Order: sequence, then C-alpha cells, then structure tokens
Amino acid sequence: MDMQMFGRISDAFGPSGFEEEVIRTIAGYCGKFEVKNDAMNNLYVRMPGKQEEKPVVQLDAHTDECGFMVQTIHDNGCLGIIMLGGFVLTNVPAHTVVIRTRSGKKIRGITTSKPVHFMNEKERASQSLDIETIYVDIGATSRKEAEEVFGVSVGDPMMPDVQFAYDEEHEICLGKAFDNRAGCACIVDTMNRLYGERENLAVNVVGAFASQEEVGTRGAAVTAQVVKPDMAIVFEGSPSDDFYFSATQAQCRMKGGVQIRRLDKSYISNPAFMEYAIELAGKYGIPYQETVRRGGSTNAGKISLTNKAVPVLVLGVPSRYVHTHYNFCAKADLEAAVDLAVQVIREMDEERIRHILRQDII
Repeated sequence: MDMQMFGRISDAFGPSGFEEEVIRTIAGYCGKFEVKNDAMNNLYVRMPGKQEEKPVVQLDAHTDECGFMVQTIHDNGCLGIIMLGGFVLTNVPAHTVVIRTRSGKKIRGITTSKPVHFMNEKERASQSLDIETIYVDIGATSRKEAEEVFGVSVGDPMMPDVQFAYDEEHEICLGKAFDNRAGCACIVDTMNRLYGERENLAVNVVGAFASQEEVGTRGAAVTAQVVKPDMAIVFEGSPSDDFYFSATQAQCRMKGGVQIRRLDKSYISNPAFMEYAIELAGKYGIPYQETVRRGGSTNAGKISLTNKAVPVLVLGVPSRYVHTHYNFCAKADLEAAVDLAVQVIREMDEERIRHILRQDII
C-alpha cells in the first residue's frame, strides 16, 4: 500500500458531517474511476464499463472521524463543545485540536478542564469529567475576540490535531482517525489492484465511502440504497485489544493479520461468506484473526438490511487506541486486508455467489 496516500487520507479534516476534505483527497487517487458524491458527503467510486448482468459487490468504509463541535462561546473566550462520536472523556483534555471556521480558516486550540490547582478536595477526589466542563482554549481573552478576531462561530467543527508519520524501519503508522481512514485506503488499494481485470470478474465492484458512521452509521443507510449491492465487504479500523488481553485471548492483535469479524452488536456474519474468506486466507497464506465482539458496530448492520438481505464480510485493520487522538497500525495488516478482499472478489464465480446468497439451501 502507498503509505503517502494513506497518510494524506488520515490527515484530512473530516469530523462527522464535515467530510468534504476527506472525499476530495480520496477522489484525487481515483482518477481512472467514475467518481460521484451526494449531498451527505458520501462518495461513490465505480469501475468503468459496468456490466449490468453481473452481481454487485459494495466496498464500504466510513470517511468521518470522531471530533467535536463548538456548542457555545463563553465570555472569557473559551469554547464549550459537544462530541461528534464516541470519545472517552478522560482521553479528551490536554490535547490540541484544529477548528475549521465558517470561512474555511483552520485554527488550533487546546482542550482543557479545571486545573488541579483550583479544585476543592471533593473535586480532586472524584476526578470526574463532564463534556460541559471540558473547554477549548484558542488563546482568546473574550467572546468578542474569539468571534471577531479568530472568526469562531457556534457550530464550527473540530478534529484532533495530529499529523501522520510512517516508521519505515518498523513498518508502523502513527496518526489519527485510523477508524476508518485505514478502511478508506483499503478500498482505494483494492480497486486499483482489480482495475486491470475488471472485465473478467464475476461481479461489478463499487467503492462506497460513507459519511457519519460515528454518529449512527447514517451514511451507509444511504450508500446501500444507491449502490443496491448483492454482497458487501466492509473495511474497518478495528480497535486493537492486544494490550488488554493475553496473547491467546486477544482477537485483534496489531501485526496479527486482517481481522475477520463474526459478530458485533449490529451484525451476525453470513457463515458462507466467512468460510469462503477463511478458505482463501489459508490458500494464499494471508494472516488473519477471527473475532466475536461483545460490543461495537460497523456499517455492516445497515448495509445488510437495506433493499434485501445483503451478505457482508467485515475485514478489520487492527488499530490501537481508536477514538482517541493517536493511533498505531501496521502496514502488514493493511496489506493483509487488501490481499484478502482482492482474492475474495477475484475468485468469485456463479456457484460461489449462489452459495453465499444461500440460494442453494432449498
């Protein structure tokens, strides 16, 4: 995978509902495809020369990242915020963020909460946080300065202020929003690898980059209606658990290969699709790990229920510390996810498709 491409997609500004910069960046790597967007910031990338009689495989990844929005501007110039997506509050203070104003200007701020120096004994003992008591300091000294000099308005979005870096020696990526810019990069890479053989494939392949996943998988509810897939592959920057469970219990280890998800709160996987993917991983020596998630969800839940029953294969790239400012992932896991998706699509034939669609049961 092109790490520069992944880095640019990771760095792009794109909290939920404000993904324009992300889709422009992705579109810049899709010049040989048919590219369209919609009013919700969903992006559709299609292979040229679609053959109408073929089934459709939708490649899904969401473009949005967890971020914040200006909820109010206080008299002292600090910004009150709400979350766009699921941060844990203890991870929020003492980081830098980027605010995009209505004029398009980007300014930096610091997330802050009440310093220990000004806490009473009860506050020191509890150390509890509420989003209402976490502020963003942009260096202003009054509401007027925040609005008129800095140009900040209520409703302005903000994202973590993190720049992508690739450690070539250890083949490790550090950056923000790997949930799910990792998946976005996987779609681009998968479609590029299949481009030259598109006419010989048994399926039409459509890349659908969905907005607003972090606030309720909203974009996928639209993309699935537009694409009308027969099957789908969902790429996800999945939370790595290798620091929280033993080596034998962890199900999403960085450098452990692509994660194949059997279940989460939104979707029970199609067994035939799962076994097909596992068979190909073994055949081609693609490292993989299976997971049954106690929590979490992906766009698979919405896609599987749209229009008709759509079998979905969820492929995860293990990513440490998702839904925080800073993430790690491994180049090898990104490439394992793409390798498996390519082989799954490449080896599909009429018999296999019938089996995945459960048309051979009765």
